Amino acid sequence: MANITKKVSWSSRGDESGAAGEETPLLNGSEQSRPLRQSLDYDNIENQLFLEEERRMSFVAFRCLEISRWVICGLIGFLTGLIACFIDIAVEQLAGLKYRLIKENIVKFTEAGGLSISLLLWVALNSFCVMWGSIIVAFIEPIAAGSGIPQIKCFLNGVKVPRVVRLKTLVVKVVGVIFSVVGGLAVGKEGPMIHSGAVLAAGVSQGRSTSLKKDFKIFEYFRRDTEKRDFVSAGAAAGVSAAFGAPVGGVLFSLEEGASFWNQMLTWRIFFASMISTFTLNFFLSIYHNKPGELSNPGLINFGRFESEAMEYNLYEIPLFIAMGAIGGGLGAFFNFLNYWLTIFRIRYVHRPCLQVMEAMLVAAVTATVAFIMIYFSTDCQPLGPDHTEEYPLQLFCADGEYNSMATAFFNTPERSVRSLFHNPTGTYNSLTLGLFTLTYFFLACWTYGLAVSAGVFIPSLLIGAAWGRLCGILLASTTSTASMWADPGKYALIGAAAQLGGIVRMTLSLTVIMVEATGNVTYGLPIMLVLMTAKIVGDYFQEGLYDLHIKLGSVPFLHWEAPATSHWLTAREVMSSPVTCLNRIEKVGTIVDTLSNTSTNHNGFPVVVQPAKLCGLILRSQLIVLLKHKVFVELARSRLTQRKLQLKDFRDAYPRFPPIQSIHVSQDERECMMDLTEFMNPTPYTVPQDTSLPRVFKLFRALGLRHLVVVDDDNRVVGLVTRKDLARYHVGKHGLEELHLAQT
Repeated sequence: MANITKKVSWSSRGDESGAAGEETPLLNGSEQSRPLRQSLDYDNIENQLFLEEERRMSFVAFRCLEISRWVICGLIGFLTGLIACFIDIAVEQLAGLKYRLIKENIVKFTEAGGLSISLLLWVALNSFCVMWGSIIVAFIEPIAAGSGIPQIKCFLNGVKVPRVVRLKTLVVKVVGVIFSVVGGLAVGKEGPMIHSGAVLAAGVSQGRSTSLKKDFKIFEYFRRDTEKRDFVSAGAAAGVSAAFGAPVGGVLFSLEEGASFWNQMLTWRIFFASMISTFTLNFFLSIYHNKPGELSNPGLINFGRFESEAMEYNLYEIPLFIAMGAIGGGLGAFFNFLNYWLTIFRIRYVHRPCLQVMEAMLVAAVTATVAFIMIYFSTDCQPLGPDHTEEYPLQLFCADGEYNSMATAFFNTPERSVRSLFHNPTGTYNSLTLGLFTLTYFFLACWTYGLAVSAGVFIPSLLIGAAWGRLCGILLASTTSTASMWADPGKYALIGAAAQLGGIVRMTLSLTVIMVEATGNVTYGLPIMLVLMTAKIVGDYFQEGLYDLHIKLGSVPFLHWEAPATSHWLTAREVMSSPVTCLNRIEKVGTIVDTLSNTSTNHNGFPVVVQPAKLCGLILRSQLIVLLKHKVFVELARSRLTQRKLQLKDFRDAYPRFPPIQSIHVSQDERECMMDLTEFMNPTPYTVPQDTSLPRVFKLFRALGLRHLVVVDDDNRVVGLVTRKDLARYHVGKHGLEELHLAQT
């Protein structure tokens, strides 16, 4: 492998046949290590038990299962919509209370003097809210930090992320995002909705709660990774749909960002869940707004309707839009670059929960202070007309009948600020206000993403882009004598918002549809698509997308859609793990226990062989643990004729939290017993010859969602095992194909 650049990046303790846990290279000198990374089994284990159950099922039973899938998707959509509704109402009420209180205080002290008291009140309220939002994340459930989108991407990709779809994670996520948004941080509540929908889907589809230790004895057939993955895809889509009022965008998000397997019926079910989610949110918000039945609030973020007459664009503006896309890509890459190094700093030095809470409170205090200073020194006063849309207009030092324009951007929830930038009439903001706001909010949002709070990056990105986009519109209008030629600066705010968000997260297809659905105007479909494509191309040249960077920082063996472009000359023989720990079809119990207890390898899959080393099946660690727990030994089966035959239900009941091998007691006499694996192993595992090229191995592994791929020679003897870790370590870098050296410890 002389042509591969060796590069030390991870240090691991084998998953499957080797890579169970990695430690990021960025932690040199730090004691903080990464959690164990294991893969999910997205391939059905077609052993004798499974085939017997399938044969026993009638056509009616299969139809009932199909109906159950639709019912579960409907439930996922309904519950996701309810949670979105709860978050929206809670944020609106609490943020409204906070802003009214601060506004009354500012009005009181503007004339009397002593505005520093107003600043202290603002800082105190923000810090108090963020403190509680950070405490529950840092001390109770750290996996609930951030938007959760990178974790859900990993889950759908086939990586088991610990505690990512637990009930406790959902509760902390929902409560945490309310505190974060109310606390005035540069965050949005839309990203966490995707995680919330995924957690709901994982819980509902299993018909039980392992956290509450409550089993409802329903949906037991779906207790396996394959089925759970499909429902989590639906949950993520329902979350997008509830957040943006974009059901089609939700389906495309799941397709573009996550699902490794896709079919027509799955698409329909995911679309159904997305539609139910949007409808539920609409229905309950209409009741809340005292307009029952009026379904006009599509999602948590309502961009408002863009009227076609005011938003017309001409052919000569297309190059300008593309140029704005390039600016968005460059700014997005710079944002990601800063956040990448900031995250490394946090991993090294801010890993204690108390330090994380203190940092979050510091960011909240700085955000409030910066906002107050910007508003205080701003001289951008605008007339307050009778039909104004400002929720909390601040007069401050402006004349009577006028309001401070900077306050519209800062003294508001980010969602309302985005809407005002899109729809406020020409002349509402001056260039200096927008320029200063873009600069300060850019760095505040960059500092905020990655804190130990539950929060998303969608809305801050849109707000930054809308600000500099509107600035571009104003500057273009000022360069010509006929300002009407450039029409409404709101359309440039929309293009800038799309460019900035695309430059940071690098989504194309789904984001185009989400923006079109959220604005309610398909006229801008082409410009938004061109802008997002340009932003992605330019951004990718400098830096990866924000979610991909955070996945890489977590040392997750993430598999992209395709194998590295220059990897055709590599073969399965060169990438596989070997030697492989194999088990005989009838194996001694002591050997199995010793193999499972071996902490130096921590294998999760074992080829089953018949002498001389010819492959006859594959069995998983989780299956062996269930067999040991139930003491399925040959001698016991002979001596006790009444012993109950093990069924698939026993494996499903143990899923997903299989007990560790240390918790299973095997006596010395039992160690001498034999275990017959014939009935429980998968007799037809996927195999490849050892000369198969890496792209073919990669395609088979990725498309089928495999956990193990057995490499055999011409005589069907096991020579190696390909796992996720073996494939994820190759990538194309600046020096061609690079191998991330995974040192075994």
